[in-house]
Amino acid sequence: MLGFGVDIGGSGIKGCLVDLEKGELQGERLRIETPQPALPQAVYDVVARIVGHFEWQGRVGVTFPGVLKQGVAHTAANVDKTWLGTDVAAGLDAVLPGGVQTLNDADAAGVAEMRYGAGRDKRGVVLMLTFGTGIGSALFTDGVLVPNTEFGHIQVDGEDGERRASAAAREREDLSYPEWARRVDRYLDVLEAGVWPDLIIVGGGVSKKAHKWVPLLSTRTPVVPAELLNDAGIVGAALAAEEHIGQ
Repeated sequence: MLGFGVDIGGSGIKGCLVDLEKGELQGERLRIETPQPALPQAVYDVVARIVGHFEWQGRVGVTFPGVLKQGVAHTAANVDKTWLGTDVAAGLDAVLPGGVQTLNDADAAGVAEMRYGAGRDKRGVVLMLTFGTGIGSALFTDGVLVPNTEFGHIQVDGEDGERRASAAAREREDLSYPEWARRVDRYLDVLEAGVWPDLIIVGGGVSKKAHKWVPLLSTRTPVVPAELLNDAGIVGAALAAEEHIGQ
């Protein structure tokens, strides 16, 4: 069974057909630079262009880097502020032939990991964290998504956790992996105290180098790297469209 997912990011918008049986991209994905400024209509047009490239006529799952409630954007931490209050679902529905399912980008990655990756068949409380420009989060209880958890913004020593522990912070401050791991450890200490997860899955580009920093963590919770890597958002979006997961 095929589905289609599009992942909207701050620097690029990418989409592809997805084999929903295997949780894998079907063919080569298409990536187009995110318009600058990334205004809603300009982004909608890029999404429509990607979908049209594949001649896909069915329902499409689309991720958004912010909180979505009933398809409306309530946060826009790393995209243009004109998105605030925008009905993202309605805007996309107007340019896509088969309808749309919208959801938070980290939630989409988590949905994919829970179905096909590191969270497969895992029960209890599972927390997915994506380390990139910020820190995205997706929380699951017995496999069911609790949408729009913005755990990157929990306060750690007086500031947003993602300010010190994101992958961008590591690059910005030229931190070694051991130095950065200490910051991630502190962030996870605070998060564990409030959530008490049974498993933590770490994604984003740094998950490809998990061996350099995950073994240095002192969390009581097992921490494992994500398996779908950069395809997780697209795969999760396609699955969400098929099963009507999200907001």
